[in-house]
Amino acid sequence: MTLSASADLSRLLFDGRYEQTHQDLHDLLLDPLFDPREGLTMTEAGKLAYERSRAVHAGLERPREILADPWRLFALAEWPSLVDVSTFSLLMVHYNLAFGTVVEHGARDDLKDLFDELDRLDSFSPYMATELGYGNNVAALRTEAVYDAETETFVLNTPDALAQKYMSYSGFQDVPKLAMVMARLKADGKDHGVFPFLVRISDGNGLCEGVHAAPCPEKPVQGLDNGLTWFDHVRIPRRNLLHGDMGGFDENGVFRPASGNQRKRFLRAMSRILPGRLCVSSAATGAGRASVYIALRYAAQRLTNAPGRNDLPVIEYRSHQRALFTALAKTYAMTLLLNHAKAEFTGAPQDAVPAELNHLVSITKALSTWEMTEVIATCRERCGAQGIFSVNRIADYGSLLQGLVTAEGDNQVLLATTAGQIIAQGGDDEEPGTAPDPQGRDLRDPRFLVEALRYREQELLRTARASMADDSRDRTYFEAWNGTINSGLEMARVRGVRTALESFAAAVDEAREETARAALGPLAALYGLTEVGRDAGWFLARGALTAEQVERLDAEAEALCAELRPYADTLIGGFNLTPELLRAPIAADDYVAAFQQRTGAFGPAAARTPDGS
Repeated sequence: MTLSASADLSRLLFDGRYEQTHQDLHDLLLDPLFDPREGLTMTEAGKLAYERSRAVHAGLERPREILADPWRLFALAEWPSLVDVSTFSLLMVHYNLAFGTVVEHGARDDLKDLFDELDRLDSFSPYMATELGYGNNVAALRTEAVYDAETETFVLNTPDALAQKYMSYSGFQDVPKLAMVMARLKADGKDHGVFPFLVRISDGNGLCEGVHAAPCPEKPVQGLDNGLTWFDHVRIPRRNLLHGDMGGFDENGVFRPASGNQRKRFLRAMSRILPGRLCVSSAATGAGRASVYIALRYAAQRLTNAPGRNDLPVIEYRSHQRALFTALAKTYAMTLLLNHAKAEFTGAPQDAVPAELNHLVSITKALSTWEMTEVIATCRERCGAQGIFSVNRIADYGSLLQGLVTAEGDNQVLLATTAGQIIAQGGDDEEPGTAPDPQGRDLRDPRFLVEALRYREQELLRTARASMADDSRDRTYFEAWNGTINSGLEMARVRGVRTALESFAAAVDEAREETARAALGPLAALYGLTEVGRDAGWFLARGALTAEQVERLDAEAEALCAELRPYADTLIGGFNLTPELLRAPIAADDYVAAFQQRTGAFGPAAARTPDGS
């Protein structure tokens, strides 16, 4: 059987797993339940997201099976957000963060009833870690669970307003909720650090005794029941502590923490954050692909006037091509970077995650969500007024990305932490690197562009390490880091870009079909040129680019756009998206008819009867 170009691109974009891992999710979302609904209140939209989440759960294997296959979990993160961004949020919190914590730390016989309850989705499980006063600094949280040896229960309490659980889903009190609450375990007068607890916060008839909640202010598009939640001396059974291998009670009823410090146990308790970052990146790249798909299909139909011509599709303008083909290149690059990170994650030991994998996943999360935020904004703008309407999806994806850049670690904080760890790994005696010789090098050659990016990454890292190690000035550690942090952030970002371009170049080499390879080559070059062009002055000053090459950057990008124009449909064909799935009128084969049908504003010709009268 002959492999088509789009099928070959699909193989590369979905790592050869589309049919086995993604296809049924695509098909499940064709159900009319996922058709767009307009005029809903935020509460009605939120309740619909819960209904849709139950439908996805009912149409797939059990959550415990999905968690056993990370590729399947990542696929689940990727698809539902394309038709309902709120459904994605509910599913990922329940499956990965909350139930994933139960699977990793609480798969015990005495918890089987609660395990099965969550596996059946009889109750949803909010994940309550972040507190109002501490943001991402979850290690400093103040919610406490004090052990009462007499009753063999924990007393869960919120000591003050800053310790209120923030943003987790507690507003719909008629939805049964069995929350995963991160709290400071205190026993025998000792603080043992942060542990996960299962806490029933609502039973379908209202909040449980001692549990209080207030809704957060309204968010655009996502009508979920985010709230502030606090606990007033709520008693929970001892068995609801998910201690896993982080400790336990001895035969005398005394809590014994596992060896190691509190931070080590805390990181173990928060183990679902790492796959959660890959889930967030999956949703981001999925939304980016859908946005580019919609925008390019619309651009091929949207007619405009041109000098000396009438009725020219707007995609024929080089200005439109430059914007959307660059967005397409970034979307391919981030998808391939994410595939690389997923493969590294699934192939690594989960009980001892290597530092390099942690760095890769964190950089991938930050870079992909930032890049897809920019891609979606570009696509929305290039679709003009049509891009504003929720029914055309792109505006809703923009709202989704606003949440994703913060989810599982705010991007700037996450990237700064990662940069600090990378900088701390090295010594202070590194010599300056040698810039790649640009003479005679082809600006379109991804290997040359990778060399340039690696050189910038290494130089930023070297200077950051030297700055931190400079003891010639009287500085505190904070002052030293504060003077280095921005170059550290840029170093970590460039490492992600370089890895993405390497993955892109590998995909070009791995393409089996001639047209697919012909389309991928210039797209990879466009991505690399765009990234090197961001810092052209830096490369020029260090001899990594010639003045002539810098002057040619724009002309080369323009020429690549012209080469890519015949392949646009083929390239988005690899996304395995359809107008039937996205239900966006401007992505339809005839956007005018689809938009009129959606609005009910049929023109005179459309209003005629079948016999023409």
